[in-house]
Amino acid sequence: MKIVPAREAAAAAELQLAAERQELFLLYQPKIDLVTGGLAGVEALLRWESPAFGLMKPSEFIPIAERSGAIDSLTDWGVRQVIRQWLDWREQGFKINIAYNISALTLRDVHFPDYLQRLCQIEGMPCEELTLEVTEGATQHAIRLLDTLTRFRIKGMSLALDDFGTGYSSLLQLRQLPYTELKIDRCFIRDVADDPEARLIVRSIIDLAHGLGLVATAEGVETEEMFEFLVDLGCDQAQGFLMARPMRAQDLAPWILNSQTHWREQCKRPALHACQLAVA
Repeated sequence: MKIVPAREAAAAAELQLAAERQELFLLYQPKIDLVTGGLAGVEALLRWESPAFGLMKPSEFIPIAERSGAIDSLTDWGVRQVIRQWLDWREQGFKINIAYNISALTLRDVHFPDYLQRLCQIEGMPCEELTLEVTEGATQHAIRLLDTLTRFRIKGMSLALDDFGTGYSSLLQLRQLPYTELKIDRCFIRDVADDPEARLIVRSIIDLAHGLGLVATAEGVETEEMFEFLVDLGCDQAQGFLMARPMRAQDLAPWILNSQTHWREQCKRPALHACQLAVA
């Protein structure tokens, strides 16, 4: 019998009641279209504000949820909130694609795509407005999940491979699995200003994504230098603290109204410094 550390056991017990106690919430981080400067969509980020353990990020509590069997209820809560938020933004006049990260354990259920499609249909959210993100570390098993991933695509949902470059995916998996988007991990993006090897890797990943017909999205963009470099290389989308930190749903509309002109101008501006970086 596996002995579970006392802290994890306590956290698992609290997590089972987190949704009921209204301790879970979502933050939203915008993604910028690097061609137009417009809003490409948002990523919904799950958070848990626990009275016992404080504010916890998914990297801390999702593994606990997976080991304790609470992951399915968390996923159900999350996707329902995403759908409701999409509808709320639509009422405000915004049509926004929302991305949400799905556990590899949830993807083992071949009926989950059907369930998610029914939820969208009942509430009135087009499946095309939903992107499911799969962390690259989960793709060592992704070939076995091919049926589930393919069902998502048949129903019109997009699939993003998250944290690319840090996990176990292979070029064969990229070719065989029905992804629509490749998200370049921040560990490569943060070094593009100083490290020629990082620049080469980022350029190669963008070219690879485009060669496979995928959208290339850069994560962790924090400086103008990074942004200009990505625009110059033809990266499709970017998200990071430079554009916006994760925010509450009610803060997104003001952000859109106040920032869209700025980012459209940034994408039109000649990226002279980025050109210098690209050949350095």
